[in-house]
Amino acid sequence: MIQKRRAPLGVDVWCSAYAEKVCFQGFNDGNTILCEGGNDMRLADRRERLMGEGAFDVLAKVKELEAQGKNIISFAIGEPDFDTPAHIKEAAMEALRRGETHYSPSAGIKQLRESVARYIEKSRGVPVRPEEVVVCPGAKPALFCGVFCCVNEGDEVIYPSPCFPAYESLVRYVGAVPVPLPLKEERAFSFDPRELEALITPKTKMIIINTPQNPTGGVLPSSDLDLIAELAVKHDLWVLADEIYCAIIFDAAFDSILSRPGMKERTILVDGFSKTYAMTGWRLGYAVVREELVAHFSKLLTNSVSCTATFTQWAGIAALEGPQDCVEEMVASYKRRRDMLVDGLNEIPGFKCLKPQGAFYAFANVTGACRSLGLKGAEELQDYLLNEAGVAVLARTCFGNRVPGETEEYVRFCFATSESAIKEGLSRIKKAVS
Repeated sequence: MIQKRRAPLGVDVWCSAYAEKVCFQGFNDGNTILCEGGNDMRLADRRERLMGEGAFDVLAKVKELEAQGKNIISFAIGEPDFDTPAHIKEAAMEALRRGETHYSPSAGIKQLRESVARYIEKSRGVPVRPEEVVVCPGAKPALFCGVFCCVNEGDEVIYPSPCFPAYESLVRYVGAVPVPLPLKEERAFSFDPRELEALITPKTKMIIINTPQNPTGGVLPSSDLDLIAELAVKHDLWVLADEIYCAIIFDAAFDSILSRPGMKERTILVDGFSKTYAMTGWRLGYAVVREELVAHFSKLLTNSVSCTATFTQWAGIAALEGPQDCVEEMVASYKRRRDMLVDGLNEIPGFKCLKPQGAFYAFANVTGACRSLGLKGAEELQDYLLNEAGVAVLARTCFGNRVPGETEEYVRFCFATSESAIKEGLSRIKKAVS
């Protein structure tokens, strides 16, 4: 997206209307670039349908404060603080040494698709063939492909609220209608089944689910997955199941909607390597879909990113088929950090926090803290904690628009950080709000 700002005048830019360079004279509004010697260059309206991620706005503020010499404890960005396990890095380096640096098929190399199929069958209990796997450069492209291939303009898509902001953004981008399904704190951040049933209309095309969930850390109980599956079959709906945090679960076994009767053919399962194996920068994910969708996903990838980097795919094979003790150790560490953070937050006046069952996020109710500090809401508390306490968190509105009737205030903490940082962050918050 081009942002409005004062730019140096007289800079040569390319004007497609004249097929030549023209002299940039500035913006006359949010959509038009003024050029001397050429027509106005109109920008596409669809760009306004895409939203950013508040986490990166906060990260920019953190970097700015750190550049000023301030020490910031950040609970903002949702990525593991661990390094990628050594055997995975070695597999990538070995692939580079043997020349795995060329194009791969758009859907991924055969060996990784086979490995993913075996992993899904083992972890979800559902037989999957390699021909039903599409490898992508990260899980986000898999989300894009799912919405682009299955949702038409005017369709309605039900999604959880609050949520990973890309869901609503993608739905709007294709001209569909996002329909938020409120997640309830009193239900451990699951939903009211009656509300879900009431939201389904003849225009409903897809339900998006995310479990374990960002930003709440909630895990959908099996009974809720049963209901979603029942409704999807009854109303002939797609289910886009974002299961990127499936391996980071603390007090129960992971349960996937893919295992329900009739769901394999209507589920777009999205997973990846970023969270489980501390590989956020590698950009490696995948979708599991019914076979006829694979060609359509591949066509989108061919026309956008061509393919996923080949040597990273060999690293993915090593991740899935190599030792898993690294994952177990990371999850055990997240659980210790979760307990430390949540116990500490619940000792701070005005903070109330449920213990998340998965992912590495805690979603704290800060309504009391906002009131006692005279703040209008979580957005102001986010700024207050950053500027006054040197602690970075994310307000609820970083995860989608509020739904009607929503009155409580929340902030998200990512506890994928050191125990010493958690301890210091809690101390600073307690001092700032007391």
